[in-house]
Amino acid sequence: MSARSRIAVLAAAVAMIGTAVATAPTAQAATARNGVCETGEFCLYYNSGQQGSMVDLANGHKDYGTGTNCVKFVSRGTGRGQCVKNNAASVWNRESAAVAVFYHSGWSGSIDTFGKDVKGDLRADMKNENAGHVVGVTGNENFEYGVYHTRAAQVTAWFDGYRYTSGKHEGIDVAYQPGAPVYSMLNGTVTRVTEGSSGSLSTLAVYNAGFDKTIVYLHLNPLSFTVGQKISRGQKIGTEASRGANGAHTHVEMRPGRQTAATFSSDNVLVNPVPTQFWMDRGYNACCQ
Repeated sequence: MSARSRIAVLAAAVAMIGTAVATAPTAQAATARNGVCETGEFCLYYNSGQQGSMVDLANGHKDYGTGTNCVKFVSRGTGRGQCVKNNAASVWNRESAAVAVFYHSGWSGSIDTFGKDVKGDLRADMKNENAGHVVGVTGNENFEYGVYHTRAAQVTAWFDGYRYTSGKHEGIDVAYQPGAPVYSMLNGTVTRVTEGSSGSLSTLAVYNAGFDKTIVYLHLNPLSFTVGQKISRGQKIGTEASRGANGAHTHVEMRPGRQTAATFSSDNVLVNPVPTQFWMDRGYNACCQ
């Protein structure tokens, strides 16, 4: 075969490969609310055990809503056409990260978390008490890891609700073990430090001017900081204690503006904004254990 013939054959082969690549089928993106639980979706079911009518959702929802415009169960089965809010009994998480279902709208209150590719029933106190869900950010550290730098730490009370009972709560409580190191979640400047004692409240308030937020840490045994001192993200700021609390833990509160103390409100009033999105944007999944 001549050189010219070989070149012609090679060119034809390359053209055929190019055609094959161009016509190869591509993966189809998930279609939300089509009644099929596809990869990349979070699916809620009317009955336990992934039974009854289902709705498949992409991305998080702060409030499933009520009335005519609510998110509804769409597939065949019991519950079809009913609002999802306060009606879901089980889920299937096909998102790429952990997902948390919230008791209250706006991503607050008690939560129930489901890992990637996990099917499960909602906890007894969350069954038919669901208002929205959030998808964790892949690559973020868990909130509790940011406080203690160990994955053995646990959130014991969420903003606007406790793990097993509903109720107002202006921060997030995290616990590991008494005496464990506690670390700063963000850079900032100390605006207040009160050591406290077993019977009185301890406080460390750190203001971040860039975000115009004050992070307040309660109940810990703070190090000997002074007002005006700079603190770096990840710096040790004290140890876990029970100063002003019944049990050892660290209360972490995000407050708007430059503050010097935590916020205390009645059971019917929340002063601080929901911190879930703020912490997720700072690299911590304040939602999904």
